[in-house]
Amino acid sequence: MSQTVVLASHNAHKLEELRRILAPLVPDIELIGYDGPEPVETGTSFEENALLKARAAAEHTGLPAIADDSGIAVDVLGGCPGIFSARWGGPERSDTGNVDLLLWQLSDIADEHRAAGFVCAAALVIPEADDVPGVEICELGVWKGSVLREPVGDGGFGYDPVFQPEGSCRSAAEMTAAEKDQHSHRTRAFTALAEELRTRL
Repeated sequence: MSQTVVLASHNAHKLEELRRILAPLVPDIELIGYDGPEPVETGTSFEENALLKARAAAEHTGLPAIADDSGIAVDVLGGCPGIFSARWGGPERSDTGNVDLLLWQLSDIADEHRAAGFVCAAALVIPEADDVPGVEICELGVWKGSVLREPVGDGGFGYDPVFQPEGSCRSAAEMTAAEKDQHSHRTRAFTALAEELRTRL
């Protein structure tokens, strides 16, 4: 019998991606979407924000909840955009605006100093039930690479067109979904979290 787990996100693309990632790792869970209120992300780290979202979904539904918080961290910018990746380019929160601002900020930076990493914190929150203590766990995944000088590729989303993973001659936006699922920061974080899902649910 499968265990229902809610993904604390309104993003249908993320739900599809995580179903692909987790299906072979934790086949006994049914991952469903979330239509409840999303908390204000007041954390100062990926881990804090992922846990905030998972807690909110677990409290609203009474179900075990998973969530992630992710973004791109550029070494020469001291780890920015970091947790502000989704709104780096302003209140419109557009992928194009975010990418354009990042490229402008790095326009004078030599290729050898454009190192960056996609970072993902994956959180699991299991609510307290029948005097059994609740559980809160968070795992971190990093996909290292560098920032290109212009967008390349039509796939993916966010900063994918300007991120070139280590060891690859293509941007993340030029990779297939299956290729990304093998290497991405989200895969790394949720692969680590999968062991907790298998043993605690």
